[in-house]
Amino acid sequence: MSAALTSALTPALHLAQIGFAQISPLDIFALPFMWRALLTVAILALAAGAVGLFISFRELEFVSDGLVHSVFPGLVVGAALGGSAGLLPGAVIAAILAAVLFTVIEHRGGVGADAAIAVVLTGLFSLGVVLVSRQEGYVSQLQELLFGRLLTVTGTQLWQILVVAIVAVAIVGFTWRAQLFRSFDAAGAEAAGFRLLRADLALGIAVALLVVAGVQALGVLMVIALLTVPMAASRLVTRRFALLIPIAVLLPLAAGIAGLWISFEWSVSRDATVSPGAIVVLLLVAAYVVAALARVGVTALRRPGRA
Repeated sequence: MSAALTSALTPALHLAQIGFAQISPLDIFALPFMWRALLTVAILALAAGAVGLFISFRELEFVSDGLVHSVFPGLVVGAALGGSAGLLPGAVIAAILAAVLFTVIEHRGGVGADAAIAVVLTGLFSLGVVLVSRQEGYVSQLQELLFGRLLTVTGTQLWQILVVAIVAVAIVGFTWRAQLFRSFDAAGAEAAGFRLLRADLALGIAVALLVVAGVQALGVLMVIALLTVPMAASRLVTRRFALLIPIAVLLPLAAGIAGLWISFEWSVSRDATVSPGAIVVLLLVAAYVVAALARVGVTALRRPGRA
């Protein structure tokens, strides 16, 4: 178990002596590091529900993946220059730079979105690996940056995540009509007077900021699941537009509660090092699989004449 996680679990040792079976959920989530982790998941779930709507409608899952990986060098440089306090500024700069590069290359570079993402993603992520490999203990640092530290989120980091998430949602809110029109009819949106480049830049920056908000807790490789999986599952569950965001918010909230509970139980009662972020993501993927199977079953029942 890492030193940071061991330190975070110290207040729970008394509960472990009592016996996990006798511990209520209220006792567990009353622990400071547990309620901060749960509040972090709740903030990210709410923000990802709003921003993820247009990621799904615009089929920008690969763009989100590219932004997540492009944030990596910013995290490395920020950590090297300012320690934990430098993570957020470094990530914000890298994320916004990557979002602008993606959008400008796609609109002005004469290449497709996938090609633009591939160029920026491979270049920036490789730069991050080179930078982190020059530091002592880079293997553990790389692991923390990739998989996150949900149980060790500090009060300062929580406020940073909240502010960045609010800004991301506000950007989407201010450009809501343009984003909605752009998602369903790009040519019509342009004819109606909406500037596609401005709308795309706004959405790209909002996604980038949300990536920054989530990457400190969930890590580079796992924040993409929060941005894409809940809305994908929501669209399988319902066709009603008004229910898409609520369902996409409730799914990660439920997965967060269950994932934190499981990671606590394994870490305390079984003395096993478990990544709560990884468990949350696995639960989200499991929910998507269940929704997909249910959708296939319902479709098969409605069309009995087809194989």
